[in-house]
Amino acid sequence: MTRYPPHDEAIQAMHEELGIPDSYAATCKLDFQPECESLVETESDVFGRQPLLAEEAYSAWRTMQAQALADGITLQIVSAYRSAEYQKELLWKKLDRGEDIEAILKVNAAPGYSEHHSGCALDVTSPGYKPLEEEFENSPAFLWLCNHAEDFGFKLSFPKCNAKGMSYEPWHWMYRPGKREKGKSE
Repeated sequence: MTRYPPHDEAIQAMHEELGIPDSYAATCKLDFQPECESLVETESDVFGRQPLLAEEAYSAWRTMQAQALADGITLQIVSAYRSAEYQKELLWKKLDRGEDIEAILKVNAAPGYSEHHSGCALDVTSPGYKPLEEEFENSPAFLWLCNHAEDFGFKLSFPKCNAKGMSYEPWHWMYRPGKREKGKSE
């Protein structure tokens, strides 16, 4: 993946509008994420919204979710695909509340750099746990994901002290095509 697409004027304009430093693309440790163009509807998320995912990611999710349920674990979608425009609006909401852009970028990727753009990232939870809260790491669902998600092609994107410099997110899992079964080559 490219670090920054110089031809993507829309992303550049969003960064300028949000006050994201010009150096972001060169200094962030995140890859540029082109927006998925072939999305499918999933089951409703925990808020009753209609999330979207790339078809292969959704298929892998459904298989993993079914195995987790067979093991007594309920996995629920909190959020999935996000457009760059939607990401921009998330950052605007935080800026409007008075948060500093540098602090925001430690928690939220800038438009163009969120794994959610790919259609392969999911934020998940389980009944009894607040969505998007670190307490999810104490859930049986998180333990199950740590032990089994890789078998289905999913990986925790932002573990504690991650090399990407993002805040710890035990709820954020990314499907990586070609890594669906252990032992298979990429």
